[in-house]
Amino acid sequence: MSPFDPPSFEHSAPERLPPESYFHYFAYGSCMCPVDLKRSLRENTHPYVVGPATLKGYRLGFHYYSHQRQCGALDISPAPGCEVQGVLYRLPLRFSDRLDRREGVEQGGYRQEHVTVSSGGRAYIQVRTYVVVKKMPVEVPPNDWYFSVVMRGAVTCNLPEHYCWSLFEHMRGLQKAS
Repeated sequence: MSPFDPPSFEHSAPERLPPESYFHYFAYGSCMCPVDLKRSLRENTHPYVVGPATLKGYRLGFHYYSHQRQCGALDISPAPGCEVQGVLYRLPLRFSDRLDRREGVEQGGYRQEHVTVSSGGRAYIQVRTYVVVKKMPVEVPPNDWYFSVVMRGAVTCNLPEHYCWSLFEHMRGLQKAS
């Protein structure tokens, strides 16, 4: 054996685990960033990213004030002719309660909603997302940290460049107006 030959390893049969139940989740705000989502779910979420996804008939807005983040946070509202870009995840069902806690479901901040999104030329139905329960009448600007996490998620998960720029300009405009 030469020093340039790859080492050989004895491979044993992989351990068989029972199949795990899962759900699809459409993220459009800070949860688009797998690193930030990992912080809440306490497990690496990169392997669960399906890819960029489009939600038709909705628009984004900062109609929620997050006391935890001390700034405006993203929300979606029905809007014919509009669309929201985001990240589609295929998450293990064991993450469900932790995701609800992150979104403040028990406190009445957000509620689950099921939508249809498209990703990779395929339609996904009954996809979980979250919408604000009591929307603010005017948009509340994000702080720099939230701005950064949203943009990192959008870029990391390959959302369309024009959408990333539009999102950037929207958040920057809200910050400048405040």
